[in-house]
Amino acid sequence: MERISQDGIEYYRHVKWDKIKHGIFTRHGGVSQSYWASLNVGGTNGDDDAAVRINHERMYNVLDVNGDRACTTWMIHGVDTIIANDPAEGRRWLAKADGIITNKPDTPLVMRYADCTPLLVYDPSKQVIGLGHAGWRGTVNGMGASLVKTMRDTYDCQPEDIEVVIGAAISQENYQVGEEVVEAVNLYYGDDADLIVRDPSDGTAYLDLWKANQLDFERQGVTKIEVMGICTFDNTSDFFSHRGENGKTGRFGVVMSL
Repeated sequence: MERISQDGIEYYRHVKWDKIKHGIFTRHGGVSQSYWASLNVGGTNGDDDAAVRINHERMYNVLDVNGDRACTTWMIHGVDTIIANDPAEGRRWLAKADGIITNKPDTPLVMRYADCTPLLVYDPSKQVIGLGHAGWRGTVNGMGASLVKTMRDTYDCQPEDIEVVIGAAISQENYQVGEEVVEAVNLYYGDDADLIVRDPSDGTAYLDLWKANQLDFERQGVTKIEVMGICTFDNTSDFFSHRGENGKTGRFGVVMSL
């Protein structure tokens, strides 16, 4: 991954994905103030709506993609993946879902994050892109698998051709979870998957979202996986973090376009 700085905006891109426009954006270069400073692209966390729209436009302009055709979802911590052919009429989101894919040029996909795991998928053979949003619920119910299966069923993508980037998200060291999450992890991945560590002093559990999502893709036959390895909790100067900022924060954007 390489970090790009342009017009005050800073974002990360995969050095091998030079044929698609994409970016995992930091929080820098926007117009939002206070908790949401400055490139907040979340519209439901109290920020000024006009500022959020300007921030979206700045992302699209930096990547030179068509913001008028941007497609997104209303994320609900599920694992449904939808197909984007055109933007929705009369609203900003296509459906309630946490995955979105397309093979349409000039149809940017965009999602918003603040500790949950960004999943970026690309099949250079079939020219298909996709985004997923995986918090613990999406991770233990197969958000990654949903993306791969929908790409295969819709566009005949083969797992060996699919490339994945697991973006900036909260690290295991900072992601304490309850026993209901541990149970869900063991149910989906198996209790020998080594995704949970416990504090030896009090037994509290910590989940590795990065490794869990990588394993989910690998079990679908995907081998080309890049883990960004940046913790949002530890890097609130660069990224919004719901836990790191006690819920008083914005959302950083991820954009992909053919």
